[in-house]
Amino acid sequence: MFRTPQLGDDVDRPLAKKDGTATYFAADIAYHMNKHERGFDRLVDIWGADHGGYVTRVQAAMQALTGRKHQPEVVLVQMVNLTRDGKPVRMSKRAGTFVTLHEVVEEVGSDAVRFNFLTRRAESQIDFDLETAKQKNDENPVYYVQYAHARVCAILRKADEEGLQRVETGDVDVSLLAGDEEIALVKHLLAYPEILENAAARLEPYRVAVYLMELAAALHRCYHKHRVIVEDAGLAQARLLLMRAVKQVLANGLELLGVSTPEVM
Repeated sequence: MFRTPQLGDDVDRPLAKKDGTATYFAADIAYHMNKHERGFDRLVDIWGADHGGYVTRVQAAMQALTGRKHQPEVVLVQMVNLTRDGKPVRMSKRAGTFVTLHEVVEEVGSDAVRFNFLTRRAESQIDFDLETAKQKNDENPVYYVQYAHARVCAILRKADEEGLQRVETGDVDVSLLAGDEEIALVKHLLAYPEILENAAARLEPYRVAVYLMELAAALHRCYHKHRVIVEDAGLAQARLLLMRAVKQVLANGLELLGVSTPEVM
């Protein structure tokens, strides 16, 4: 028995069964000790919310063996409600009828699954609609962001086709970006490093996904208000620089989330 109550748990926990084989708890201790011995400074586990009562005993064992408190850090995620056109997809453990993640990916693609799941906090219930995830419109978050990236790529290709020479960043007069939509887009870009820092520190990747959706919205508003390729060479260069910055941030954010960055859609 492991005397975990001395470290915050409520009862002693068995490490071996009557037949001498190890319990799941013993295996979990070994797993986390292996991580500790390999030199990881921070241990992070992602568990289903129904395992919330298991956190204290594992942390107690790690504290006893390593002296490290509150390790591993456990992110508890809620269940996913699977729907199709707003109607629940019926599943039953007892009847053995269920839909696997592999089947969902096969139907809607990994990009849609990853991005949609990452737009919510871990503690939030997720309603995932199969039909919405396949739509190619603003209702589908991943399509909305990927389309923004593809739109910028199209603008940059057109600039190359029209022979607009790329100017060094330091030689571009960014003060020409004076429109409200342009300024708003610049402000969104400047916020990206802080978004990343907070997402990493708080173990909340949803912050990156939501930011990308907001950046895409800011880009679309700017695009509809201000033409990028204009006769004023200085203004055109300033707007092209802004588009390249948007492309870089969108691509970086999507790649961090494991989502593809199409250049044509």
